[in-house]
Amino acid sequence: MRHHAPAEESVNGEGEGAAAPGPLAGLKVLDLSRVLAAPWATQILGDLGAEVLKVEQPGGGDDTRRWGPPFLEDGSERPDAAYYLCANRNKQSLAIDFARPEGAALVRRLALQADILVENFRTGGLEKYGLDKATLCAANPRLIYCSITGFGHTGPYAQRGGYDFLIQGMSGLMSITGRPDGAPGAGPMKVGLPVSDLFTGLYATISILAALRERDRSGQGQHLDCALLDSQLALLVNQGMNYLVGGAVPQRLGNDHPNVVPYRDFAAADDYVIVACGNDGQFRALCQLLGLDEMAEDPRYATNAGRARERRTLELALAKAIAPWKAADLLAAMAKAGVPGGPINTIDQVLADPQVAARGLLQAMRRADGTALTVIGYPGRFSRTPPSYRQAPPWLGQDTEAVLAGTLGLEPREIARLQAAGVVQCAVPRAARQDVELPA
Repeated sequence: MRHHAPAEESVNGEGEGAAAPGPLAGLKVLDLSRVLAAPWATQILGDLGAEVLKVEQPGGGDDTRRWGPPFLEDGSERPDAAYYLCANRNKQSLAIDFARPEGAALVRRLALQADILVENFRTGGLEKYGLDKATLCAANPRLIYCSITGFGHTGPYAQRGGYDFLIQGMSGLMSITGRPDGAPGAGPMKVGLPVSDLFTGLYATISILAALRERDRSGQGQHLDCALLDSQLALLVNQGMNYLVGGAVPQRLGNDHPNVVPYRDFAAADDYVIVACGNDGQFRALCQLLGLDEMAEDPRYATNAGRARERRTLELALAKAIAPWKAADLLAAMAKAGVPGGPINTIDQVLADPQVAARGLLQAMRRADGTALTVIGYPGRFSRTPPSYRQAPPWLGQDTEAVLAGTLGLEPREIARLQAAGVVQCAVPRAARQDVELPA
């Protein structure tokens, strides 16, 4: 059962609103990556209008195509997993085996025409194919070559492989995530999403855009070395600075905030609610709403520093006052009083939220064979050059033939020879599904 209403539908660039060029229109991205951190970056570039050519291994493709269930059932023998679909829209899939000399030569030719190349192989892993930064940047001096690895291209860990879970642990993030020692269920806990991968993809995108701006001035590309550990360390933010300034090692606090009080969840009569008082006025308004007028005027709680010192006493009083309320009634009263708060939604609840619908965050797309899917769209709003949803995540090798012919000028006979030799894979076109109606 669907609990959401996606925005207008797009079918490989033919949907409403897809014709307007995005802010990165005209840029060409060669994507040699797989799994999440780097594909997340290239999907962002694609959403913003860049042309993205995703090079995959024939026969298997991106590892995440198999990371299910669930799979998008489309009648094929090997349907793609939802995991793959989350990070690969607005891309064209080329199945090229660049471990073969002819395949590597094709990728080098594509790199000559690219503005940006993104890869996430281990340090030095592309040198044997002639696809390393030194080779490709020498051939195309305007190329922005972005490498994404676990630990970067320098340092004692440069040759190690890096995965999100590993980085969440090594970076200190898990040491401050989870219930505190002595509480039921205490222990370090990873975040429920692969945030180290996602943060690195975001930092890589920011770095690419900065390098493009610099190229406008100098005419020169450059190499970008983005690491999961570096990115996650940068995002220790206030907790990292708390240690650097105060000297105390941050500990797990569950849902408590290390600096702001009250800023946590409380149990109402029928559900949990989040209370997030960011200033003294909001705290006083909360106390007045809950009938805690004496606490609102108590000098011990007048400032955040005082509330932090008296955290437990204060939170016990708030918990007692909140417990009789129905969650929806309390949240409505808090909104009226100007006290920030909200529910703890499940995924289906937030996808059905009217605010999500109003912002157009769910986008309906169809793959080239007519299979429908809904994606969570790009979150930024542009007044003139909005993101677009031109192509649903492609199946493996969907665009190999078209790109080899149109971009590199290969003749059909040569493409057929490469396919027969196993150097490339061209997807067999699928007939449009008969159980869905394509938009006019």
